[in-house]
Amino acid sequence: MKRARRILAAGSGAAVLAVVACAGWVWSLGPAPLGAGLETSHVVLDRDGRLLRAYATGDGRWRLRASVEDVDPRFIKLLLAYEDRRFYTHHGVDPRAFVRAAAQLIRERHIVSGGSTLSMQVARLLEPREHRSLNAKLRQVTRAFQLEYALSKNDILGLYLTLAPYGGNLEGIRAASLAYFGKEPRRLSLGEAALLVALPQSPELRRPDRHPQRAQAARDRVLDRAVAQGVVPRDEVAHAKEETVPNARKALPAWAPHAADNFVALERDSRVHRLTIEAPLQTRLETLARERAIALGPDVSVAILAVDNESGEVRARVASSDYFDKRRAGQVDMTRALRSPGSTLKPFIYGLGFEDGLIHPETLIDDRPARYGGYTPENFDLTFQGTVTVRRALQLSLNVPAIAVLGKLGVNRLSARLTQAGAALVLPKGEAPGLAMGLGGVGITLNDLTMLYAGLAHGGVAQPLVEKQGEVASNPRRLLDPIAAWYIGNILIGAPPPDNAPHGRVAFKTGTSYGFRDAWAVGFDGRMTIGVWVGRPDGSPVPGLVGRASAAPILFDAFARSGHAAVPLPPSPQGALFAASAKLPPPLQRFGRIDGANASPPRIMFPPDGARLELAAGRPGEPVALKIAGGSGPLTVLVNGVPIPEISGRRALFFQPDGPGFVRLTVMDARGAADSVMVRLQ
Repeated sequence: MKRARRILAAGSGAAVLAVVACAGWVWSLGPAPLGAGLETSHVVLDRDGRLLRAYATGDGRWRLRASVEDVDPRFIKLLLAYEDRRFYTHHGVDPRAFVRAAAQLIRERHIVSGGSTLSMQVARLLEPREHRSLNAKLRQVTRAFQLEYALSKNDILGLYLTLAPYGGNLEGIRAASLAYFGKEPRRLSLGEAALLVALPQSPELRRPDRHPQRAQAARDRVLDRAVAQGVVPRDEVAHAKEETVPNARKALPAWAPHAADNFVALERDSRVHRLTIEAPLQTRLETLARERAIALGPDVSVAILAVDNESGEVRARVASSDYFDKRRAGQVDMTRALRSPGSTLKPFIYGLGFEDGLIHPETLIDDRPARYGGYTPENFDLTFQGTVTVRRALQLSLNVPAIAVLGKLGVNRLSARLTQAGAALVLPKGEAPGLAMGLGGVGITLNDLTMLYAGLAHGGVAQPLVEKQGEVASNPRRLLDPIAAWYIGNILIGAPPPDNAPHGRVAFKTGTSYGFRDAWAVGFDGRMTIGVWVGRPDGSPVPGLVGRASAAPILFDAFARSGHAAVPLPPSPQGALFAASAKLPPPLQRFGRIDGANASPPRIMFPPDGARLELAAGRPGEPVALKIAGGSGPLTVLVNGVPIPEISGRRALFFQPDGPGFVRLTVMDARGAADSVMVRLQ
């Protein structure tokens, strides 16, 4: 009895020591790696989650994070049938497979098969080993138990889908599927899924781009086992075996590369970057830019920017015709490069003229030789049209009328308004603002120019462009009054389109910078604004490069490839004036001062510009006083662009407001001189 007790005590002590030793060994391994600090590739996605571009990790590997939801369900079925049939029932180790592997080890005195579960494989991938050994296997078993305790089954599968080796620098099913098949793993065929199940077993020996026959044989073994286990029907397997195994790797997607580079550089701590870009539109416009650049010459590049009018979201950014073309400086972002805008600022000159009551679309204006000090503007074709309407002057992009209106407005007024709306204008070094600014004598980016035109389409409200999904355009700014903005759109949609392009679909304007260095076309419909720039990134001249011939056809083709039917411009706002030239108020019938007139120009003495006037409580329609000085009668007064009834020469009068809000007041005399103020009624 005593001996039995001693034996029992010794056995218990030995067991305790074994448990303690085992616990100590486990403790010596340290915390289990759960993949929390795993470095994965930066991925840039479009607004709907489609991959635009991926980046290799710091050690040069393509490792794109994946989950069970990212993969075709047939792949998961094949994987479990081939690698770990009891994955969802065991706790990290499959006892049957383990016993089989142990028996083989005893019999053969070396490891024949590891009996590894997927959990054990994930443990090995998280802690790579140099050699196969019993100690390494015990470590895997321990880590597998720890993984099962800390993570869900789908989380463990997600780690396998992210880390499994596929040959070369490919890790994870997404990188492999994109590199070998050019598509996401959720769209795999049965044969493709079987190949991706087989490759991680011997990724280098079975690489399809180097050993396609071995890869095919391994794929077929996976399919045979799937049939034997009843996972897939035999007839589907027969068809899958007829699929060709790829013998080369494809380049991973690199759409919108400049936008992707920008966000990855700004947000290094984030691994997933979602943009507002639409991948289908981006791919179509990149193809368009590449095609047109090739046709225009070996040194010419093309940039295209597409923006949603309502939200200010960038839907496509093609910053060069080919990111990888060194001769065209493809990695230079031409949507953010400062270039001369040519005539594309003219709509804003006329818009301010409409806003101030100086002109109307049907106002007559002279297109004749004129001199402004030492500056003599000329039209592009070196001819003059005589007397035309403002509408016709803008549609034909005549220079002299635009400069005449700018001279009346003042260059600083145009510069201040565009800057206030968010556009960064840059003058040549050492130069002050001058009238030449209206014809391109200033630097602006395609980004800002497209933003301004989107403001025209958005009722005269400009907003910063948004490119990160989930962000909302902040701090929208007034570009023009709604009526003035609508006048511009109404004029530009009637501009003659390029050959074979539809008429009346897009409100657009072209521009050509001095010396044929830049060709522009910017246009909008009721949904989207698109800007196009064509030229050499180094600023060298391109003989014959003209906005109408080079950029406008790309603009209309971009709208045609947008994938959406044309959306009409919004209807005219309340207060828009429709009249022929002869039916306009006298000061609006013809632009320009009457020679020999000595009277002082009219001035609005009250209310002052920028004033806030309190309306009487409970009486929002209370008349508001208006006092005028100077000017040659008869005078015309406009409230938000709408003439008020005959004032019979009175210099103090009242007008009836519609209610609280901003009101533009304008007075004009018989010579066309005018004054304008903006007040807020509250």
